Formats: sequence, structure tokens, C-alpha cells
Amino acid sequence: MNSPPPTPPPITGREPSADQTSPAGALAHFYRAFNGRDLALMTANWSESAAVAMSNPLGGVRRGWPAIREVYARIFSGPAVVEVEFFDYTVHGDGELCYAVGRERGHYRAAGTSLALAIRTSRIFRREAGLWRQVHHHGSIEDTALLAAYQAAVGGRPAVPAA
Repeated sequence: MNSPPPTPPPITGREPSADQTSPAGALAHFYRAFNGRDLALMTANWSESAAVAMSNPLGGVRRGWPAIREVYARIFSGPAVVEVEFFDYTVHGDGELCYAVGRERGHYRAAGTSLALAIRTSRIFRREAGLWRQVHHHGSIEDTALLAAYQAAVGGRPAVPAA
């Protein structure tokens, strides 16, 4: 009987290698940029193609690097500290595309508000000039109360109740 592969350790951005020449390195590079609030590093993580897309609880659906960059710039320049790690994930693909599917856990802290975050996450990377660069991200918060609290805390859109 085949057993499932072992769960890899969480990716935090503090890994020794975040060089984007491997899918794991590209993931570590992203979390280093995000948790470090480093917009230049984030720019290096994403492809600058007009076809890139991001769909998440704060930015909605954004297409093209300039629109996605604006979401990260707002998060990084704001008073809140948002930190997450990627866990319970798998990485798939080879050749020119790979994708990672898993969960993020972390926290949001600002102005006396503290939220424990739990986000379903997928990221797609494309190989460009030997480096894995992100071309798509999707994040969802399952808990509607957490989603509403997170959006309210950062001044985003309120959650739309499910039908």
C-alpha cells in the first residue's frame, strides 16, 4: 500500500534559499517579500506579463502587474503588520509551469486589532529566463466572520453574504 508523501515543512520566507531557480525557492522568495514588506523583492517574484492575475480577499480580482503591485504597495505601506506562512501544501508541475496548493496561517495586527488568519491558497509560477516567476495567485478565507473582520480591519469591501 502506498502512503502519502510526507508533508513538507512550512514556508515562511526565512528559508536559507529563496533564489527562484526551484519552485520551493520561488515560494520562499514570495514569503520573504511578503513578510518582509519588500515591494522590490515582490516585483522580482511576479512576472510582469499583462496576463498575470491575482484573486484574494483584499484586492479582489486584479490583472496585470501594475494592478497587483498596487495591492501589495497598500498592504506594505499601511500601519498593519500581516505575516503568513504556507503549510499543508503540495507542489506540482515541471517544464515551464508549476503550481502550489495549500494553506496559509498567520496574523494581522494593527491599531489594537489582532486576527488569526486562515487562508486557502494556490500559486502558479512560470519559468522565465531560468527563474520561476509568479503568474497567478488565488486566496480564499473560508470563515465568513473572519473574512468580514479582515476586510473591515483593512478598509476593504465588506463580505457579501452567501445566498
